[in-house]
Amino acid sequence: MPESTPSSLCVFCGARFGTDPVTRTTAVALGELLAREGVTLVYGGGGVGLMGLVANAALSGGGKVVGIIPNFLLQREAGHPALTETVVVETMHERKLEMFERSDAFVVLPGGIGTLEEFFEVLSWRTLGLHTKPIVIIDQGGYWQPLAALLRGVVEGGFAERTHLDHVAFVTDLKDVLPAIAAMPRSAGFEKRLDRV
Repeated sequence: MPESTPSSLCVFCGARFGTDPVTRTTAVALGELLAREGVTLVYGGGGVGLMGLVANAALSGGGKVVGIIPNFLLQREAGHPALTETVVVETMHERKLEMFERSDAFVVLPGGIGTLEEFFEVLSWRTLGLHTKPIVIIDQGGYWQPLAALLRGVVEGGFAERTHLDHVAFVTDLKDVLPAIAAMPRSAGFEKRLDRV
């Protein structure tokens, strides 16, 4: 594994499939890619929707998959039954922190409100200087174009620095995910404790 390849990657994505069938293909291909490259998948621990597809593809390819899931979702039988490791936490806040701490970078596939919340939290932490981990959005089929426009609007409206746009890379092709992660600037040795937030 090249030095620039992360050892673990957190994927934020939907617990539903969405309406575009190509999204499912992309989720499967991402899981296969991580397994092939020896990158541990860290995700929300679900067995349904895109989450389940990414996890199953990574597992089928011989990859390591770590799921972080709150106990209340596990009780609803929304958890994946066959992961390499399942970490059960009590709250959604604990889930996000655990996912963050176990990951070297973040990739965002299509998803809903929960996916947006996870993305915005790690982006907010990055703009506050709490981490320098790469964040890559797979903009398959233009799904995330409204998000890209929103982020630009926030900058143009004077509520964020233009440099904050550099904290997120948008890619349209899966082959560009790992190169985008490798290309994103990281400050060596710079990382504040998130529990100070």
